Amino acid sequence: MLKRNELNDLLRFSTAGSVDDGKSTLIGRLLHDSKSIFEDQLEAIKDFSSVYRHVEIDYSLVTDGLKSEREQGITIDVAYRYFSTPKRRFIIADTPGHEQYTRNMVTGSSTSSLALILVDATKGVMTQTKRHTFISSLLGIKHLVVAINKMDLVDFSEDIYSTIADDYRAFSDKLPLESIQFIPISALHGDNVIDRSGRTPWYHGPSLLDYLETVNVSVWRNLIDFRFPVQYVNWGGRGSGMRGYCGTIASGIIRPGEKVKILPSGKESRIKKIVTFEGEHAYAYAPQAVTIYLEDDIDISRGDMIVREKNVPFLARSIETHVVWMDNTPLERGKTYLLKHTTHTVRGVVDEVTYRLDPEDLHRKPADTLHLNEIGRVFIRLLQPVYADTYEHNRETGCFILIDPLTNLTAGAGMIIRCRCMDEGHLVGSAAAARTYWYTGQPNAGKKEYERMKDEGISCMYLDDALLGQGICADLKGTEKEEAWLVRVAHICKVANDAGISVIVESAYSPGDSVRDIIGEKMLTTGR
Repeated sequence: MLKRNELNDLLRFSTAGSVDDGKSTLIGRLLHDSKSIFEDQLEAIKDFSSVYRHVEIDYSLVTDGLKSEREQGITIDVAYRYFSTPKRRFIIADTPGHEQYTRNMVTGSSTSSLALILVDATKGVMTQTKRHTFISSLLGIKHLVVAINKMDLVDFSEDIYSTIADDYRAFSDKLPLESIQFIPISALHGDNVIDRSGRTPWYHGPSLLDYLETVNVSVWRNLIDFRFPVQYVNWGGRGSGMRGYCGTIASGIIRPGEKVKILPSGKESRIKKIVTFEGEHAYAYAPQAVTIYLEDDIDISRGDMIVREKNVPFLARSIETHVVWMDNTPLERGKTYLLKHTTHTVRGVVDEVTYRLDPEDLHRKPADTLHLNEIGRVFIRLLQPVYADTYEHNRETGCFILIDPLTNLTAGAGMIIRCRCMDEGHLVGSAAAARTYWYTGQPNAGKKEYERMKDEGISCMYLDDALLGQGICADLKGTEKEEAWLVRVAHICKVANDAGISVIVESAYSPGDSVRDIIGEKMLTTGR
C-alpha cells in the first residue's frame, strides 16, 4: 500500500485567506476524515480540546502546534502536513491569516502549485482574502480553490454563496489565473470536505477532496533549461583526482556526456558522471540533490552555476522586480542590501520604487518606499552581476531574497520581472528589441506601423478589435468585458515580447494599469 502510494502524483498546495476563516480547522478535518492522523496524536488533541476548548475535538489543533498558537487560537507560523489517498499524495502548507504574518504566508505558498483560499460565509471577501489571492498569483500559482466556509452559519444559503463567488470573480478576473473552483463547505461539520453534502442540494460540483485528487495542475517546474547552482565542492583528497560539485538542480534535466558551461568563467566541459546517495545515475532532473563530476579539472566554487553550453541565463546587472516587504523597517531607496540569488550572494542598491500595489483593487499607488507586507515594483542595481531568469520563466532562478546587512534579517522576497544590462541600457536576451505599440483613436495608424516594421524585417504581429472579437475574446460580454479583454490581450503581448516579437495593437480600449503591469511600463508605447 505504502509502496503504491509512493508512485502517485504529488500535489503541493497552501491554504490562504483572512484571519478566522477556518483554514486550520479545514485542514484538521481533511486529515481526520481521510484517516491521516495517528491515533496517539488524535487522543492528545481530544484531551486538549476537552480541557481547554470544552469541545470533543478542535480540528485546528492538528496544525496549530505552537504554544502561542493554541493559547490565542490563531495560526502564526507555517505548518506543513503530509497525507495521501489511493489517488494522490499531498503536502499542505497551512499559512496564517493575520496581516502581520503575511510574510509567513509568502514562505508557505512559494513552493505550491495550487492555493486553497478560504472565505468566511458570514463576512464575505475581505481585504486579506484579496491580498493572499494576489500574492498567490504573484508567486506563479495558476490554480485556486475558493472554499466558502461556515455555510452552516448562513443556513447553507445558495444566494449568499453566489454573491460571494461573484464578488471574488470581480477581483480575480484581473489576475493571470488558469482555473478557479468554488466549493461551499462547513469545515466544522465536514460538509463537502470529503463527501458531497445533502445540505447543499443546489451545488453540483465536487467535494474538496474529490477536486484535489483530480485537478489537473500544470507542472510549473522548468525541465527544459538546465540550471545547477553549485552549493559545495566535494574534494576526494590529494591524488584522488575526484572533485564533485554538489547542489540541487534548479531546473532542467542533465545526462553524462552532455556539454556544459560554467558561469561566470565561461569555461566548458562535459558531464562525466552524476552521483547521489543511491549511486551513479543515467540522468538527473530538478529538484534532485546530486553531485556532478566533470571531465575537466576546472576551478569552480560555491555560487557558480553550471548550465548547458547553448542555453545560458541572462547576465543581469540590474533587475526589475516585484518585492514583498517582510521587515518592520521600511525599504530605503539608495540603500545597499544583500541579495541572495540561488547559492550566490551579491550587493544591490535599491534605485527606484516605481509603485506599490493596493491589494483591495490592484491599482498602482505612488510610493517611495515599502512598509511591512506591502508589495511593489522595485528596480535594483547590482554591484556584481548575477546569472538569472525571469520568475515567470523559471521560479528557482527568477527569485531572490533581500537581506539587511546591518541586522542580517530577511527584509524582502522578490520575483524578477526583467533582467537589464545597465551598460547597454536595454533588456538582456532575445526580447531586447521587442515591445508593444498600442494605438487608440488613430485609424489605421497601427496597421501602417505594422507594415513599416514588416518591410524592415522586424519580427512583429498585428492585433485589432475585429480580429480579437472573432477569436480569443469572442466569449466576453457584459460589464466586465473591457477589463477581461485588456488582460487577455496584455498576456498575448507579454508572451510575444518575451519571444522577441513586437506587437502592434489597434483598439478602442486604452491600456490601463492592468495592461501596463502585465506588459511592463517600459515595454509599452502608446502611439508614436
